Amino acid sequence: MRFVQLRAFHHVAVHGGFSRAAEILHLTQPAISDQVRKLELEYDIKLFDRKKKRVSVTPAGQSLLEITYRLFEVERLALEYLSESRDQRQGSLRIVADSAHHMTPVLARFRREFPKVFIVVSTGNSEQVIEQLNRYEADIGVLGNAPLDNKHDVVKLESTPIIAFAHSDSIYGKVKSVTLKKLVQWPLVLRESGSRTRAKLEERAHAAGLILNASIEAEGREAVHQIVAHDGGVGIVSEAEFIASESLHKIPIQDKHLTMQEAIVCLHERRKNTLIDRFMTLADEITATRSI
Repeated sequence: MRFVQLRAFHHVAVHGGFSRAAEILHLTQPAISDQVRKLELEYDIKLFDRKKKRVSVTPAGQSLLEITYRLFEVERLALEYLSESRDQRQGSLRIVADSAHHMTPVLARFRREFPKVFIVVSTGNSEQVIEQLNRYEADIGVLGNAPLDNKHDVVKLESTPIIAFAHSDSIYGKVKSVTLKKLVQWPLVLRESGSRTRAKLEERAHAAGLILNASIEAEGREAVHQIVAHDGGVGIVSEAEFIASESLHKIPIQDKHLTMQEAIVCLHERRKNTLIDRFMTLADEITATRSI
């Protein structure tokens, strides 16, 4: 087994094809195909299903991919360590958040400390955040109700209630508060499956023997706000993420258990990364200061 063969396999698996892997590695497609073929022949293992122009990873290939993710992360850490003497404060940090609002104080501190680091912030629901962290597609995750396992390092942020909101001129626009029993009868605009806010509401409704009246499902928090702003129904959101405006009316929900515990998360095995560790440490410091 050669390192170049594992590298070829890894990039084909991650990028979904031999052509794309060849482009990224600056090699020809036949060269990539040959390296993967030799790896399969040497160990009598099938790593890819090849059907016409489509390539998919086999179960055996998926198991190997989990190992190569770690292998090339270690390689990246070694390169980072060797380059520290040149300029430790350069590099990039990828953040995926269910809401950027919760990490802005940490981000501001981090930017002041590492002005040369290029930061990419993308959005996703809680399920997508964990998935991207585990696939090494993101370095830092921000989400509601962090996973309770030994695989992730977690810094818990503030806990905020889940609220409903509606168009100010709608029949719900003058309601001061609502019980969960009454709320489930309203035409709800819910986020996609995988949203932790939605899951939390569904869990509480199920525990009370209630069924939600989901009239619209929208992907992303902004889509929900836009639909409700045009009187398309009643939205559900963490109070900290509610975008106040004259056209939207906030409605507290009478259920003390309907809260979101936001958190900043990274993979435990990646905590040795200088930038990841510093971001998590800053988050911990800021949270500790606020709790005093």
